[in-house]
Amino acid sequence: MHINLVVRKTFTYTERDVALYALGVGACLKDALDDKELKYVYHPDHAHQQSIQIQNVASISGLHDKGKATVLEIEILSYERESGELICMNRMAVFLRGLGGFSNSAQPYSYSKHPVNQTSSTRLPKSPPFAVFEECTQPSQALLYRLSGDYNPLHSDPRIAEIAGFSRPILHGLCTLGFAVRAVIKCICGGDQNRIKSISARFLLHVYPGETLITEMWLDGQRVLYQVKVKERSRAVLSGFVDLNLLNSSL
Repeated sequence: MHINLVVRKTFTYTERDVALYALGVGACLKDALDDKELKYVYHPDHAHQQSIQIQNVASISGLHDKGKATVLEIEILSYERESGELICMNRMAVFLRGLGGFSNSAQPYSYSKHPVNQTSSTRLPKSPPFAVFEECTQPSQALLYRLSGDYNPLHSDPRIAEIAGFSRPILHGLCTLGFAVRAVIKCICGGDQNRIKSISARFLLHVYPGETLITEMWLDGQRVLYQVKVKERSRAVLSGFVDLNLLNSSL
């Protein structure tokens, strides 16, 4: 089987978009005077206000027949439109229930452009966390986060949420991830977002807006292992790791 599907799309981001996203993932939620987070949502010198056009190139980087389901891997490369400079890369795996069984069951089809085994990399230590950060999401958190572009009604419409089997709309998984990365920046990076090199996450369970998130962090060299739990239900909802840049680090 040959996979060669590429989709290109251009997006424009302004200071407003960045600030809206930061607010959506909880920036300045506890303290509107926190200068380490205020910088994400307020720029007093409007002479430096600017916009950037980014071209996203999405392609299928993997496909795996799991019998009763299919795992689809997608890679998105983001370039600055004018210079062509590669800004970042995103990879995601989508679990498609009921769409498997298209190959020989004795030798199910499996292809990955970037085979990565992260099992050992994300195994959490049994020792106490190096740092723990607790923060409560707002009941309206999903309604704010959706303004950054994810308008799936599962996160806003009670009827759709009920059909999907939830008691009420759930928080976007990437919003929960934003809370976790903010915790790492605050507790491990001293508020310096430039220390973040790469982020990996595995979504384990849904979060309801208004619930309290507890992010536990362990240091492993220049890698931070993390786990996010919902305090009210004592359940792990997210885990993964963040790799750090070596920028005058004392870690």
